[in-house]
Amino acid sequence: MKLTISLIGKQRRYRKSISVRTLVSFTVLSSLFMLVSSRSTDSVSEDIARIKLAQAVNESENTDVEKLTEKTRQQLTMLAKRLADVESTVAQLDEQGKLIAAEFGMEAQDLSAFTPDSTLKNVENDPLMQQLALVAKSVEAKKQQLAMLESLVRGHHIQQQSQLSGRPIASGWLSSYYGMRTDPFTGKPAMHKGVDFAGKAGDDVLATAAGIVTWAGKRNGYGVLVEIDHGDGMVTRYGHNQGLLVSVGDVVTKGQPIAIMGSTGRSTGTHVHYEVIRNGQPIDPLPFVVKRR
Repeated sequence: MKLTISLIGKQRRYRKSISVRTLVSFTVLSSLFMLVSSRSTDSVSEDIARIKLAQAVNESENTDVEKLTEKTRQQLTMLAKRLADVESTVAQLDEQGKLIAAEFGMEAQDLSAFTPDSTLKNVENDPLMQQLALVAKSVEAKKQQLAMLESLVRGHHIQQQSQLSGRPIASGWLSSYYGMRTDPFTGKPAMHKGVDFAGKAGDDVLATAAGIVTWAGKRNGYGVLVEIDHGDGMVTRYGHNQGLLVSVGDVVTKGQPIAIMGSTGRSTGTHVHYEVIRNGQPIDPLPFVVKRR
């Protein structure tokens, strides 16, 4: 069976006969070609798109890795610098600790109990982490050393504070000594149980050592009196004051103003009568007055 195709123009006429089998075959081949061509193009485009996406993701990940690497490098550099600063500080503390210990007559071996052990446990096999662990142990040892030295300093400071020394006034002069003298009121010889320091009315009267106030008020002959117990049987008295700056039970420190100089009680002028009593007996205060602070 054949199919005839006729084309008629104004001047020419064209006629072509083709079999139905040939026509069908041509149509099928054309369709297959178009289908294959269409699918191949789409597939290639998809593959290219996937490759480009993978490249973009890879480049992004590479950038992130580079940023993380740089950030880590910077952190390690800062950490190493900080570690060096800490080690320098520890070295300075070590030298200061040795100087303080030397002032107390301590030897280097006296601080050896606080020397850090160089044995490391449960530490990562990393030089920087090991160094950090050693510095941490060294810092802890220095803290123990300084705590011990602080206790010594405090004890030494308390001992210095409780020792009688110096004058009970900031300015003025020694006007009367301890011992036998002519009583200014009776004109007869009498025992003067302290020393007198003359000054200006209103001047501060100072504690010559740390202690606890056991009297703050009027007492016969002393006028307005302050009495301080310094421990170990030592007591001081400050008489003839114009006013008081402390009360009974107050804890005072060395050099602290405790009263205002005046001329109360059995007194002939502005001054402070200063007594030192050891185990209940008055003694000459002058050795303590001239004693170095």
